[in-house]
Amino acid sequence: MNSHGSAFDKRHLTPIQLEVTQHNATEPPFHNEFWDHHGDGIYVDVVSGEPLFCSVDKFDSECGWPSFTRPIESDHIVQRVDASHGMNRTEVRSQAADSHLGHVFTDGPSEAGGLRYCINSTALHFIPKEDLEQAGYGEFRRLFEGKG
Repeated sequence: MNSHGSAFDKRHLTPIQLEVTQHNATEPPFHNEFWDHHGDGIYVDVVSGEPLFCSVDKFDSECGWPSFTRPIESDHIVQRVDASHGMNRTEVRSQAADSHLGHVFTDGPSEAGGLRYCINSTALHFIPKEDLEQAGYGEFRRLFEGKG
């Protein structure tokens, strides 16, 4: 069990979840679970259950992957230089499980700080707002206060 009451285990990852989170793969754009998902809730690391992103900070970047302007807590994210595939990018990994999540770019909405966290859906598990308490993430209800 993680500190939020959810049991996560690498042995239960699907082959694509294993490839993305443990071997730095990338899922196809527009053919993944959360690229156009609009539910209210939080996105946690599929390996550890660590809370990473909130739907309040999700936006449509038209890139085919879920995009966020910021993480829930900046210390839950680790950034590393990624020079693979002939590109110079900043990789994003989860702090607790060291899962590969995706990349962060500086072409996000300027009014929200200018960052775009471009994240693989398969690295995430979604906890709907109405299930936060039951799933052990009740402290994150605060993220939705005043948001209807």
